[in-house]
Amino acid sequence: MSWLDEIRWDAQGLVPAIAQEQGSKDVLMFAWMNRESLQKTAELGRAVYFSRSRNKLWFKGEESGHVQLVHEIRVDCDTDVLLLTVTQQGHTPGIACHTGRHSCFFSVLKDGQWQSVDPVLKNPDSIYK
Repeated sequence: MSWLDEIRWDAQGLVPAIAQEQGSKDVLMFAWMNRESLQKTAELGRAVYFSRSRNKLWFKGEESGHVQLVHEIRVDCDTDVLLLTVTQQGHTPGIACHTGRHSCFFSVLKDGQWQSVDPVLKNPDSIYK
């Protein structure tokens, strides 16, 4: 049995993946992976996800240049969630979010409302052409 066969894929053949920054331990983003994207991630040492909206492999940073170098891939105890330890490249500090922020988790629930607490590091219009 292949290590890929040990993953509990959902009905669409996907598994959730969380990207965590190696140094800071910040949770940068959440995405989906299919069998091919996980295999390519392991082979290349860079994050490759599966885009559900585009229905294709998504090499993180292919448009933005914000590549994620993968240091470690972990699976949880139920084998149905992945954790990637990454170094975010392309900008200092690293930008993982398409909004131009360091992390996709930039909103905090305060007083019954979602409030953005992290700054935009680079205007998304200048990232995606």
